[in-house]
Amino acid sequence: SPTTKAEERQQDIVTENDLAHLLHLLEGKEGEMEWQNMMERTTPNMSYQAWRHEPENAPAIYRSRTVFEDATPELVRDFFWDDEFRPKWDTMLSYVKILEECPRTGTMIVHWIKKFPFFCSDREYIIARRIWEAGNAYHCVTKGVPYPDLQKRDKPRRVELYFSSWVIRAVESRKGDGQMTACEVALVHYEDMGIPKDVAKLGVRHGMWGTVKKLHSGMRAYQNARKTNSSLSRCAQMARITTKISPDESAGSLRPATVEDEKDRTMGMRREHDNGLDWKWIAIGGTVALAFGLHSGIIGKALLVGAGRRMSRR
Repeated sequence: SPTTKAEERQQDIVTENDLAHLLHLLEGKEGEMEWQNMMERTTPNMSYQAWRHEPENAPAIYRSRTVFEDATPELVRDFFWDDEFRPKWDTMLSYVKILEECPRTGTMIVHWIKKFPFFCSDREYIIARRIWEAGNAYHCVTKGVPYPDLQKRDKPRRVELYFSSWVIRAVESRKGDGQMTACEVALVHYEDMGIPKDVAKLGVRHGMWGTVKKLHSGMRAYQNARKTNSSLSRCAQMARITTKISPDESAGSLRPATVEDEKDRTMGMRREHDNGLDWKWIAIGGTVALAFGLHSGIIGKALLVGAGRRMSRR
């Protein structure tokens, strides 16, 4: 039946190989990947660290570790998945639609459009996502996928190379009381959007911490809203449908099928990178740091004008 075929396709679109890729990047073994320390900040109820890895001829990969005090993994999982609430803190997200969903695995395909600064067109994403559950940890994988039913247009410009995934788990509070009342989010993100490298780096440098604070405020607002409203959005309901794996699997046995598979994925990044999408971009937790810097008036007008000229055809 058409329903069965759709479910089979959804099962195959985000797989354990994608989960293995996330774990491989998070491990970042010495000698395999060189991570540059970018930032380390702490507030009374949050801590944040970020690193960057720059592969040759491929987009930069960003890794971060955020710890929220007094938050559960389930709440944070729902927060990141909840597209209905997201526009309340991510002001760039202008359009969201669920295209497909699998009630058995929780796999979703969603359509996003994000607003961008005046010198470039808005960006469009077709994202597939799925959650694996291991003990008290949630492995959330999201990636860009082809979707023939929605044809590409000149505007908004579609972002095809996209991988943004994280592991959410309970950790001990820094209060020193021995209680597992804090929540850690280990994030890996890379995408390629056709943004000039100099503008992207400047935006990241100036906008990263502001972006993280904005995300944190959104999470606390979501936490408060859930205390007074027990109803869940469709996306938050889907976040509760997970694929169970053992903690041992997630920690050790899940690897790319072969070393060659991981190399093929890297080459795929490079091919996308070479097809005209030749500039780097970063989003921390889904909120775009560059645009935050632009809208905050931090980046000089001269640089914007120069970027606009270079991007007039993008």
